[in-house]
Amino acid sequence: MAEVLSFPIRSDKLSMTVRATAHLASVRSQFQQIDVYETEALGRILLLDGHVQLSTFDERAYHEALVWVPLSNLPSAKSVLVVGGGDGGVLREVCKHPTVERVDMVEIDAEVVAVCGQYLPEVSGGAFDDPRVRLHIADAFEFVKGTENRYDLVVVDCTDVYEEEEGEISEMLFSEGFYRDVSRCLNDDGLVVTQADNVVFCPYSSDAVVNLYKSVFPKVGTYWALVPSFGGYSGFCWAGRTRSISTETSTNIPPMSYLSKSTLALGFSAVPFRQ
Repeated sequence: MAEVLSFPIRSDKLSMTVRATAHLASVRSQFQQIDVYETEALGRILLLDGHVQLSTFDERAYHEALVWVPLSNLPSAKSVLVVGGGDGGVLREVCKHPTVERVDMVEIDAEVVAVCGQYLPEVSGGAFDDPRVRLHIADAFEFVKGTENRYDLVVVDCTDVYEEEEGEISEMLFSEGFYRDVSRCLNDDGLVVTQADNVVFCPYSSDAVVNLYKSVFPKVGTYWALVPSFGGYSGFCWAGRTRSISTETSTNIPPMSYLSKSTLALGFSAVPFRQ
């Protein structure tokens, strides 16, 4: 029997409603509530603590933008660190890059990996079995503090610190201490990139990340993509010591499901409706 499912875009001020035809998974892990639904409009969707993390309808827009924009500026990247991203979408896109030799993925919640592997296998596309990948079920805050590895790219694909909520497991990943440790394990010409919430309805999220990045890195910038299941928009912030990202430098991108010359140019244009 169909169920009307609502999830927040901006706290209780704005939400999205979809018709769900099946509740495929409901798992309470040590860290969070994990749910997977089948929906008519968005395909299968993943919710963590009631917040949407992806839909099979448009996850490629999010994952391609998050990964390929920085990677196109690192054509010889050999080592990548993925923080979070237990669904495997970031991993899938990173593993498509021909020069990458090693990928460390740090995910705190093994249940997310297991649930997504069972109910959303197309998202990872077999990337967890790639011999270049090393999966670490660990706290990323402690991992970056202790690792001796150096990376060309660090992709932070963690949950948002949600408005009017406290105690999220990703809270420490939006701190100056975490990014100083990221900077330490980043190669001199490397880049770090993170998702930064909905740039139209939650602009304060990307503003906070930009200010945080500026406290650690000399070069900082933003871009965005169209992701309908996220309320229409998804923001991204990047940073580095010597390398910059722009629509002019992000040219080394093969044919993608979402990314193209037009969507790339759109992503570096002014955010609509922003005052």
